Amino acid sequence: MSERIRVAVVFGGRSSEHAISCVSAGSVLRALDRERYDVVPIGLTLDGRWVLESDDPERLRIANGKLPEVDATGASLVLAGDPTRHDLEVHAPGDMPRTLSGVDVVFPVLHGPYGEDGTIQGLLEMAGIPYVGSGVLASAAAMDKGAMKALFAHAGLEQAPYVVITDRDWRRDRMTALARVESLGLPVFVKPARAGSSLGITKVKDLEHLVAAIEEARTHDPRVVVEASVEGVREIECGVLVDADGDPQASVCAEIVVHGAHEFYDFEAKYLDDAADLVVPADLETAVSERVRELSIRAFEALGCEGLARCDFFVTSDGRVLVNEVNTMPGFTSISMFPQVWAATGVDYPTLVDRLVADALRRGTGLR
Repeated sequence: MSERIRVAVVFGGRSSEHAISCVSAGSVLRALDRERYDVVPIGLTLDGRWVLESDDPERLRIANGKLPEVDATGASLVLAGDPTRHDLEVHAPGDMPRTLSGVDVVFPVLHGPYGEDGTIQGLLEMAGIPYVGSGVLASAAAMDKGAMKALFAHAGLEQAPYVVITDRDWRRDRMTALARVESLGLPVFVKPARAGSSLGITKVKDLEHLVAAIEEARTHDPRVVVEASVEGVREIECGVLVDADGDPQASVCAEIVVHGAHEFYDFEAKYLDDAADLVVPADLETAVSERVRELSIRAFEALGCEGLARCDFFVTSDGRVLVNEVNTMPGFTSISMFPQVWAATGVDYPTLVDRLVADALRRGTGLR
C-alpha cells in the first residue's frame, strides 16, 4: 500500500476503567510506526464526548500515583456514521467544522462498559469501519460475567460455582438473593458483572460483610456476580491471537503471584502498589500448560471472539484447570500480561500491534 494506513486509536470512555484505557492507549500510540500509519488519537471523555486528543503518549502515563484522563478541552469529533465515507467531523470552538476523511481502521483501546462491551463495536459496524478485536456479541458476552459464565457452562468448561444477582433480584427479594449466595459457602468473591481491572471486587469471609460487599459492587454495576472462592489455586493467564488466516493461536502461559498485604489481584496490586509479580512463562508441568492453552482457545471460541483475548484460569494443586474469565481487550501497556506472554512466545509489542491492525483490515465489517 503506497499510502499510510489511517488508524484511529480510541481510548478513555465513560467506564470506571477510563484511566487504565488511557495508559494502554499510550503504549499503542508509542508502538505504531508513523512511516506505515497515519495515527488519529481520539479520546472519549468521562461524560462520553469524543475529542481529538494529543499524540503524546507520555501524557497518558501514571505519574506519581496520578491516573491520566482524556483532555476534555480538545476539539469535538463526530463520527459520520456513513459506511461510504469513514469520515470524522472536527468541531473546534470558534472554527468552521472540518472533515477528517478516510479512517481505515479503529483500534478501540477501551476497557469496561461503553466501549469494550459491544457498544462501540456496533457503532463501527454501522459506520462500516474495520476495528481491532471482537465483534458486538462476543464483546458484550465477555463483558457480562454472568452471560460469559453461562456460555462457558454450555461449552462444557469447568468453572467455580456462582450466582448472578440482578438489580431486580436485589430490590424485590434481597433475602432470597442472599440465601442463594450462602449456598455457595464461604469465602466468596463479590464482583460487578460488567466491570474490569478488579474494580469493586471484595473477598467475603463472613456473612456479616456480604451485604456491604454487594452494595460496593453495585456502585459499579447493578448486576452482580458472586463466585465461590477456590482456595489454594494458582492464577494462570494465557493470550490468544489470531494468525493471518484468522485461526486462534495460544501463547505461553504466565502466572500472577500476589504478595504483601493484598490477598488477591485487586486494582491497587495491579496498578499502584507494585504488589504482584508476573511470571512469564509460568512454571507449570507440560501437561497442565498444554491444557491451559487448549482451554484458552476453547473459551475464545465459546464466546465467538475475534482478534485477541486474554484468558484467565485457576489451576488447583491436583492439576485441575478452571476457567475464570476472558478479556476481549486486555490491558495493553508494554508491561501488561497480554503483551508479555506474546513477547515470550516470539511476538514483540510493535509486531503485536501490526498483526491486530492487519487482522482488523482482513476481517472488515458485516456478518462473518
